[in-house]
Amino acid sequence: MRNALAHAGRSGRRVVSAFIATAFAQDDAEQARAQWRRVADQLRPKLPKLAALIDHAEPDVLAYMSFPAQHRVKLHSTNPLERLNGEIKRRTEVVGIFPNEAAITRLVGFVTLLNDEREKLRVISPQATAARQVSVAAARKPRCVDADVR
Repeated sequence: MRNALAHAGRSGRRVVSAFIATAFAQDDAEQARAQWRRVADQLRPKLPKLAALIDHAEPDVLAYMSFPAQHRVKLHSTNPLERLNGEIKRRTEVVGIFPNEAAITRLVGFVTLLNDEREKLRVISPQATAARQVSVAAARKPRCVDADVR
């Protein structure tokens, strides 16, 4: 998006951003591709470089549309990847100088494995979440020691 907006100029950034966003609002891949091409065709007379960039980027930008709709929400953001890269950077800066390439590979592999385990714990099925909520609610429920006290 930043690359596209760089070709738009300062005054046209909002309009170009709104045009491009219409392609992402489509329900399926074919509608998104058709809208993407309409956007490129509308921009072509005034911004030919931007239209060429949009034409070239279409397969990469709309690749996520081939996934099921419930997965697209997770694919929309790059925050998990940025968080992982930040953690790798932080840990490598702590070490400073590595004795060899294998040491770097071990550290990055460990951080990636640790991140994968965290993601597996974070993404829990709805049934497991419901069962856990029921068990937590039962555990919090006060128990009467004396039958007369309620």
